Amino acid sequence: MKKHNFSAGPCILPSEVFQQSAEAVLNFQGMNLSILEISHRSAEFVAVMEEARALALSLLGLQDKGYKALFLQGGASTQFLMAAYNLLERKAGYLNTGTWSTKAIKEAKLFGEVVEIASSKDQNFNYIPKNYEIPKGLDYVHCTSNNTIFGTQIKQFPATDAPLVCDMSSDIFSRDLDFSAFDLIYAGAQKNMGPAGATLVVVKEAILGKVSRAIPSMLDYTVHLTKDSMFNTPPVFSVYVSLLTLKWLQDKGGIKAQEKVNTEKAALIYNEIDRNPLFTGFVENKEDRSTMNATFNLTDTSLQTRFNTLWKEAGINGLNGHRSVGGYRASMYNALPKESVEVLVDVMQQLEKQA
Repeated sequence: MKKHNFSAGPCILPSEVFQQSAEAVLNFQGMNLSILEISHRSAEFVAVMEEARALALSLLGLQDKGYKALFLQGGASTQFLMAAYNLLERKAGYLNTGTWSTKAIKEAKLFGEVVEIASSKDQNFNYIPKNYEIPKGLDYVHCTSNNTIFGTQIKQFPATDAPLVCDMSSDIFSRDLDFSAFDLIYAGAQKNMGPAGATLVVVKEAILGKVSRAIPSMLDYTVHLTKDSMFNTPPVFSVYVSLLTLKWLQDKGGIKAQEKVNTEKAALIYNEIDRNPLFTGFVENKEDRSTMNATFNLTDTSLQTRFNTLWKEAGINGLNGHRSVGGYRASMYNALPKESVEVLVDVMQQLEKQA
């Protein structure tokens, strides 16, 4: 029996996607060739790339609005520097809400002045800053929508007249937003989209070409756009599995329908954290809690061994928290069924009865 996978990433994917991708590894589209060995220039894979890019824009409601989608490599970590390379001429503003935004700030400082608009570092990133002012004249404003390590999520995004850049690696396609409010979105595939290897970049073409520096080809969004995301050999398998996952999401009713399911899953675990005296949430402000990553701790650490035994016996995987926070982290990405959260809640209640 498959385990209940709460891993923060690489993470759970839909069972039908696993089945379809496994079949493609053996025989892709009746070609008697594996998806792992076909040419990325073949008509069959070019069609996969074109469909994946188009479907990503469609699900985000950004088709025919001046945006293009790319599937690149290097994860969000490469996008930390790529965004700055392409957009930062003089000064950029960053909202610092966790480990990944801290790393993005570090990379951006290589290319120009960085203004830290607001930060929650003073409380180990357990909240989302609010009521901050954004300076005028910025080349762009950068934020991280969801923080996997600390379990926080932005619910109200920065209001700015500068281009808005967002790292959505851990909650892309999970909730219904006005995605046209963003000028550049990037996200590693390994949370809600596919296996590690591909990185989705959605960019408004109008914001490009404004920096004076020469940009290396592999780091130039314009180069990748002119080559239809095929400037170099793309991560073929990861793009294909991402397409299958996006199709699955579309068949389930799209982002709005998935948001409803995700909200229900988050409510289950947070209600138990708040009700059960043996647990406490890492994020105290309920409005800042992530629907993707619920972080929590035991109120009595002497119960740790017993709790660990219970959840492992229940077939739960990947519940340990990040080393910088400790405790536990339940990552509830799109493909995690509600039943898995119910199993976790039952284990938490079992511990309460035994204590």
